[in-house]
Amino acid sequence: MKVSGNIIDLHNREIFKGTVHVSNGIVESIVKEEVESNNYILPGFIDAHIHIESSMVVPYEFAKIALTHGTVATISDPHEIANVMGIEGVHYMIENAKDANLKFHFGAPSCVPATTFETAGAVIDSEAVKELLELDEIHYLSEMMNYPGVLFQDEEVLRKIKAAHDIGKPVDGHAPGLKGEDAKKYIDAGITTDHECFTLEEALDKLKYGMKIIIREGSAAKNYNALHTLIKSHPDKVMFCSDDKHPDNLLEGHINQLVTRSLELGYDLFDVLRIACIHPVEHYNMKVGTLRAKDPADFIVVDNLKQFTILETYINGDLVSENGKSVLSDKTHKVINNFNIGAVSPDSFQKEGREEAQPIITALDGELITERLDVQIPVEHGLQVADVANDVLKISVINRYKNAPIHSGFIKNFNIKEGAIASTVAHDSHNIIVVGTSDEYMSHAANLLIENRGGLSAVSSSEEKVIGLPVAGLMSDKSCQEIGESYAEIDKFVKSMGCQLTAPYMTLSFMALLVIPKIKMSDLGLFDAEKFEFL
Repeated sequence: MKVSGNIIDLHNREIFKGTVHVSNGIVESIVKEEVESNNYILPGFIDAHIHIESSMVVPYEFAKIALTHGTVATISDPHEIANVMGIEGVHYMIENAKDANLKFHFGAPSCVPATTFETAGAVIDSEAVKELLELDEIHYLSEMMNYPGVLFQDEEVLRKIKAAHDIGKPVDGHAPGLKGEDAKKYIDAGITTDHECFTLEEALDKLKYGMKIIIREGSAAKNYNALHTLIKSHPDKVMFCSDDKHPDNLLEGHINQLVTRSLELGYDLFDVLRIACIHPVEHYNMKVGTLRAKDPADFIVVDNLKQFTILETYINGDLVSENGKSVLSDKTHKVINNFNIGAVSPDSFQKEGREEAQPIITALDGELITERLDVQIPVEHGLQVADVANDVLKISVINRYKNAPIHSGFIKNFNIKEGAIASTVAHDSHNIIVVGTSDEYMSHAANLLIENRGGLSAVSSSEEKVIGLPVAGLMSDKSCQEIGESYAEIDKFVKSMGCQLTAPYMTLSFMALLVIPKIKMSDLGLFDAEKFEFL
């Protein structure tokens, strides 16, 4: 098999007419010669950090779409399903991905549970991490979000890092806002990347100590605008990632969008493509070709160097996507889950009144971080209620692994005028998280998810919508097209209820993410994510 066109040689930073000769899945040779085709041949794109679960479809269905966008491989952290299903969940992702063509490189989840301040569905200790790292299908230790454990030399945390170092596999970082001596200490522990930088100052500080920065642009967390100048100042030290990519966004594009966006800003073609195609392969020792002789024949064909329309995607020499359609056939997927509670009543959301001002969460659009605001909550009949006029709504997290008391607080910036939204995509433990204007609406939204054993829901006085996610309460066994369309519909519905957030459900999911400052909601109570204590 051979493919001809303008060959983009990223290693030697040149473009020339020629032909790629492929035999038995390997690039046999690349020959410079005059050819008729004006298309461009280059290595495929790589997402350097993603949770496949965030696409709400299983790896096979994710691959169907990602391949059409020129993605040939991912660095995939199965942290989310591991927090629900434990090691069984990690093996599920590996098995489901096996015949998906796209080269998923899974990591060993380092923080299951992420903290002791919430109820997760499983525990993966250092011994289990070591066993996972010994598998050929596990390529790195996933994001070490317990940075206090690293700084204070928690023995269990250090054992996990050592297990990766002993076997020669890299360790990913996750330390938002960490700078100075604390950042140096964290990096000196052998942690090599961070995708959580939300300011240029923070990124430059970490680069100074030898860390590589992964520029993230996902469905909710969008750091590209803050960090893109690193493409010019530190082109050899950065990579691209999405981290979390919702299904409707995945249908629109993937890493290819960051490539075109960077080129529109005038960055050097070779720098941008090396960031998107080469750096992850080198850093993670990925089993992915970079368009050199004797490499696996993983490459893409595009029509031009501006829009980068993906014409063909090849994996191991096989044409796996052509003109926006992958060759993957429809199939039935196994369903696994961990969901063990019955219906909840409006009374279970009640919160006794208090006279003094209390801390509430302020959600920030496009950010994982939140702010703290102290306000007086209205009281009716001795119970605290939402202050809809001032956009102070109730937020609750419900333990989905066992029947337990429901803990509630209040939140600002969701702007729902009447109704509630709920989700079991609630990082990191994926309990049910719900925001609403009344206990009645909140129980209704939560019970829709309990009936479906996971998913997304929204209810108003006149309508209700629900998307079932039966695989661990995180993913559907249906196609990305179907889930993407359903997600777009429910997203539109929530915005018609008054919500002005760019991605309401993704923002909602991060309101339970206790390892990200400043104030979050756990199934055990309102939590100070800076002091790591309940409020």
